[in-house]
Amino acid sequence: MKKWLIPLIVIVVIVFGIYRWAVGFNNTAVELEANAKTAWSNVESSYQRRNDLIGNLVKTVQGAADFEKSTLTEVIEARAKATSTTIDAGSLTPENMAQFQQAQSGLSGALSRLLVSVERYPELKANQNFLELQSQLEGTENRINVARDRYNETVNKYDIYTSKFPGSVLAGWFGFEEMPRYKADPGSEKAPDVNFDF
Repeated sequence: MKKWLIPLIVIVVIVFGIYRWAVGFNNTAVELEANAKTAWSNVESSYQRRNDLIGNLVKTVQGAADFEKSTLTEVIEARAKATSTTIDAGSLTPENMAQFQQAQSGLSGALSRLLVSVERYPELKANQNFLELQSQLEGTENRINVARDRYNETVNKYDIYTSKFPGSVLAGWFGFEEMPRYKADPGSEKAPDVNFDF
């Protein structure tokens, strides 16, 4: 056996091992990134459900002829802003995420003020359609929270996998970047004073 053959075999085995490791890393990172993007789509889907319910709620409230128009206008404008602010799963950046969260927070605040002002309208509080929509909204808010938590969990798995050494070296080569997490809104550590029992 020729002397040069053994080093060549060793080099081929090492190169093949590195190749297999790089392919395995890439495939796992792609899968984790896709899971995080799907989780983000679920967050957006939950917010879309809320936006649809708010549209129906606004129509029901508009039926009360003497209801405050400024409160309704605020909700309608906040809803329009929230629905126009979307993020494609491929462009999840901290800046885009902050813009999305700000629009959704504005809608949440306007909706809270609307529900509080309904307290002065007994005919609305007794309206079965309104009560059903309100109940669905509460359930949707829970769905949104669950979807955001699941998104953060999947992003966490992806970020840990692509940040640990030596995978972090390959992550840079393959273009895998850290994904932003959904953060609590500023001031959300203080419980809002909103009464949903009408």
